[in-house]
This record gives sequence, C-alpha cells and structure tokens, in this order.
Amino acid sequence: MASVLLPLAKGFEELEAVALIDVMRRGGIAVTTLFIDKALAHGRVVIGANGIGIQADMALEEVREEAFDMMVLPGGWEGTYALAKETRILALLKTFKEHKRVGAMCAAPFVLKEAGVLGASYTCYPEAREEIDHQGYREDQKVVIDGNVITSQGPGTAVCFGLAIVEQLISKEAMLAVKEGMLLGYC
Repeated sequence: MASVLLPLAKGFEELEAVALIDVMRRGGIAVTTLFIDKALAHGRVVIGANGIGIQADMALEEVREEAFDMMVLPGGWEGTYALAKETRILALLKTFKEHKRVGAMCAAPFVLKEAGVLGASYTCYPEAREEIDHQGYREDQKVVIDGNVITSQGPGTAVCFGLAIVEQLISKEAMLAVKEGMLLGYC
C-alpha cells in the first residue's frame, strides 16, 4: 500500500489538510500525519489557521522515511514558516525528492524552495508567488506535476491535488473511482 507523510504545524490550512487526507485515503493511500512541536507530545493536537485542531499520528522524531512513498505539505503561512524552519523537515524533503515524491500546496511550495527541491515548473497560492520568488510559476493550472514534485494552488484545489496524488501513487483507475464517488466533475 502506498503511504504519505503529511506534517502539520500550528497555523496549517485545515481545509487543505483534511481534503488531502480524505481523498488520499479514499484512493487507497495510507496517510500519516505528524507534528513538529515537542510541546504537543502528549495531546498531539495541532491547531490550524482557523482554530480547528487535528490530532497528529506521530512526532517528527518518530519518522522513519523508508516507511513512506511521498511527503505532502498543506499550506497556511504560519504552518509553512514553521515547517521551513525545521531542519529535519528540510532534510526529509531532500531525501524524498531524490528517491520518492514530494508535494506542497498553497503557501507550502515555499518550504520546497527552502529545501532546494521545488521543481522547475510549479504553482502555489497567487500571493505566495512573490515570497517563493522562483522561476517557473504556472498560474494556469490547479495542479502542476514536474517530475516527482507536485504542487497546487490553494484550498479550492485541494481535492484536485489529492486526486493527482492518488493517480501518481496508485493508478488512474483509482483516481477516477474516487473522483466519480465524490461527484467531482471539475478536477
């Protein structure tokens, strides 16, 4: 079974995280969420940008990269900045880009840039483009696949992003089954 690691940091975009987790699990991908703040060790609840908490599955220190096929980052500026400051997250992204896949949406392609793994072609939340300051921005696509790097624009494209991940990690048939089951005609 394909598996995805999805880190959560305080201030993450809740809609993106939940939509990604839901769509990927529907498509047959095992998704594991992790927290980076050691203060959360007991409760493991990470609070998003809009005050919604999600209980993470594991701590950053517990991650064994060989257990995962891809690392996917939801956006939200506060969470994005926190992830970009975590040296372990940046190191994991480098390893995943080299041997597996990475994905980020909304503001989170900033973390990919900081790790040095952002593809030559990418998309992100339009206002994040200036902060990312990287050539190859595509405003005309909800989801951009550039080799083993997948990026997406923002909350409204989270389901499409999740479907693209299902197609890449599982199959086109699995993606189409999820899309049809969710009545998604727009992705």
